[in-house]
Amino acid sequence: MARPVKKAPEQWKKEIMEAAKKLFLTRGYEETAITDIMELAGGAKGMFYRFFQSKEEVMHALGDQMFMENNPFEAVRERTDLNGLEKIREVLALDRGDGEREELSTQAVPILKDPRILAAAVEANRRVLTPLWFELIEEGRRDGSIRTEYARELSELLPLVNFWMMPSVFPASEEEIQHKCRFIAEVLSVMGLPIVEDEMYGRAGRILGRRHPMGERHPMGERHPMGERHPMGEEQPIKEGGNK
Repeated sequence: MARPVKKAPEQWKKEIMEAAKKLFLTRGYEETAITDIMELAGGAKGMFYRFFQSKEEVMHALGDQMFMENNPFEAVRERTDLNGLEKIREVLALDRGDGEREELSTQAVPILKDPRILAAAVEANRRVLTPLWFELIEEGRRDGSIRTEYARELSELLPLVNFWMMPSVFPASEEEIQHKCRFIAEVLSVMGLPIVEDEMYGRAGRILGRRHPMGERHPMGERHPMGERHPMGEEQPIKEGGNK
């Protein structure tokens, strides 16, 4: 059994998160137990519960941390070489390029099968992402690159699209997911926001449909074509038997 080591609380929390991140990326979220995390971190299992209520909460905290460290919205905010529409496309490109965060998110989809966690994720996305999307859409309206009368509605819709794309929430095959992508692309284009590129269709289908067809234990997260970032900041109840 691991023996507790004297460290500052902040250091313990950091090392627990680093251990969890490493295991989630190499072993997989579902295959990692809290005891595995604490063995790698070098502490007793009880130390884990000083900082986190559950494995799900660690995943959420990691999502927050990784988003803040590489926030694509902040990366484009001050760029004067891009108009509003180009900034939105760049946000999506930067998000797709963050492979580590994408893989971590991919490991987390089973969490959203819990209705309470799904509701918290939707609320967190609404609270965090909607203002960021609205800011960029309004900038595009001002500079003429985006022509829409639905800035508010689009900024509320974009954070929700990813949940509709997830087979763990709405079961779908790879082909059906690609069809959904085309539908979203057409809807957004008609609404004045042509941001979904052709290469996203196949990519979304491959990522969302891989390993877990029809949504069975499907891996989550990644920003999918609508750039969904799962803010994962909410504390979640401990699920019976879910933390091993």
